[in-house]
Amino acid sequence: MDQFIPVRRRKDKVVIVMGATGTGKSRLSIDLATRFEAEIVNSDKMQVYKGLNIVTNKVTEEECRGITHHLLGIVDPDVDFAAVDFVRRASTAVDSITRKGKLPIIAGGSNSYIKALVNDDMEFQSKYECCFLWVDVSMPVLKKFVSKRVEQMVDANLIDEAREFFDPEGNYTRGIKRAIGVLELDEFFRNESILDYEMRARLPEDAIDKIKANTCKLACNQLQNIFRLRNQLEWRMYQFYFSRAQNEGKMRKNGEEI
Repeated sequence: MDQFIPVRRRKDKVVIVMGATGTGKSRLSIDLATRFEAEIVNSDKMQVYKGLNIVTNKVTEEECRGITHHLLGIVDPDVDFAAVDFVRRASTAVDSITRKGKLPIIAGGSNSYIKALVNDDMEFQSKYECCFLWVDVSMPVLKKFVSKRVEQMVDANLIDEAREFFDPEGNYTRGIKRAIGVLELDEFFRNESILDYEMRARLPEDAIDKIKANTCKLACNQLQNIFRLRNQLEWRMYQFYFSRAQNEGKMRKNGEEI
């Protein structure tokens, strides 16, 4: 009779690194990939697009440290890349990684993409077992870090990069133009040729303040979404709680320190 009993297929492991913007997801995923034989699948909905490397804070070739990244800068800027597109492309990438005997690490801040893949796609559920790593940073510390990071991005030529996607018609609802840092600079790009010296200096500063504020707002929304996913879907998450200011960290599982 044993021959008629179905054998349960052993599921392959997938690591999913979650967290709000600016918490260090990319760095953790690369650190893990250098320790374990792994490749990384990007799950940030703006970083999937080609262009705006500074605005979207894509990891540089040097920061990748030789680790293969999938779904990073692959989509044309004007194309809408929905959750269903991510599921299809991410599933293909994860399959190819596991076939090579490597560990897939999915990292990014777009929780809707993660939910669509892990919770809504039955084929993915049947093939993979997920380990969720949540990188968390106290909000006051994170806000300071986000502000500093935006300033560094400005120094790295954020404004000129965003200018390439200025839309005279003011349509920033499609593709990569939705990225924080593009719409906020619209007023400056629209009027810079007619502004006096004082206004040409003030408008970019106002835009930069808006970028900082909107990035912090995004971080708060992402954090709320992570709480919602953990509580509603009962995902078992290993929470890494760090203070960037003190360079200290604690590890929690489902909110309890371990």
